Formats: sequence, structure tokens, C-alpha cells
Amino acid sequence: MGTSNGSKSLTPGPSPPDPSPTAPGCGNGAMMGSFGIFLQGLLAVMAFSILMLKRLREPKHERRPWKIWFLDTSKQAIGMLFIHFANVYLSDLTGEDPCSIYLINFLLDATLGMLLIYIGVRVVSCIVEWRQWESLRFGEYGDPVQCKAWVGQCALYIVIMMFEKTAIVLVLLIPHLKEVAKVKPIKNPQLELATVMLIVPFLLMH
Repeated sequence: MGTSNGSKSLTPGPSPPDPSPTAPGCGNGAMMGSFGIFLQGLLAVMAFSILMLKRLREPKHERRPWKIWFLDTSKQAIGMLFIHFANVYLSDLTGEDPCSIYLINFLLDATLGMLLIYIGVRVVSCIVEWRQWESLRFGEYGDPVQCKAWVGQCALYIVIMMFEKTAIVLVLLIPHLKEVAKVKPIKNPQLELATVMLIVPFLLMH
């Protein structure tokens, strides 16, 4: 009997439940992982292809020269890259699901952010006209084209992007928006990552 009781006391019991189970959703750093980088590269190729198709569909008499088109689109691309990587960075700072935070950021940028950018461009354009800074007029690069005009306009555009992103961050401080980030209808981390970094942005490109 003594031996039997001793054996029972050495028998391991059931493992205690994990006090902090991993919540569904993509984890910190997932967006800059190999799959995330692949999705971002694929999105960049798709975005460039759509821009090319839009240019080819424009009436020939309305098309900008290739050099002007490239300067305009590259300026906008730099601004969008700034916003994108700001969103990637911010998504890992909250402690919530990064994909959900990125998606909220992206949707705010695509709605309220576009309005703020429009206002910013209008305000900057008025200041440029008032000060007669000809090289800083958006879309005008001189004849012949001057690289410094493009650089100056890029700098102004990034300042506008910084203003827009700061305003969006302030909006994100609204408590109820953080609750939205806790809603995770997609349980598969890779599918969630593909949805927020490829599918949703692609749908909003049109």
C-alpha cells in the first residue's frame, strides 16, 4: 500500500492552462517579415501597373510628357512610402494586433487623410503663390526641367504628409478606436496580413 501511495504521488497531474494564450492575429514584426515584405513588393508592382494603365487610357492630347509624369508620380510615391512605413512602425507600438492597427491607419489615411492632404496642398500652394516661389509650384519643374524644383516640391509634400500623419495619430487616440482594433474576424495570421497589406489597398486603388 505504501508503494502504491508513493507511486500515485509521483504521477504528474494535468498541465495547468496557459494563463496568457496567444491571441489570434499577426504578431509584432510580421509586416517586416519575409511574407510581409513579399506582399508589400507585390502591392508596389500592382500599384505601378495601375498607374501605367491609367496613363495609357488617357487621351493622347492630355497626356503629360513621360519626364513630367515620372516626376509627378515619383513625388507622390515618396509621400505614400512615408505614410506606409509610418503606419508599419506605429502598428507595433500599441500592444494590439498590428494588422488591425495598420488597417485602421490605412483606412483613416484613405478617407480623412486625403482631405487633410488636399487642404495641405491648397494651403502650401497659396503660400507659394504669395511668395512667388516659382520652383515650388506643384507639377511645374521649369523648362528645361530642373531637378531642384522636384526636390523642393518633394520636401513640401513630405511636410504635408507629416502633418496628415500627425493628425491621424491624434485621431487614433480616441478610446473607441482602440476597441475596434480588438475585433479580429480573421483568425489566420497570414490571411489577415494579406488582407490588410494587399487586398484592401488594392481594392481602394481603383
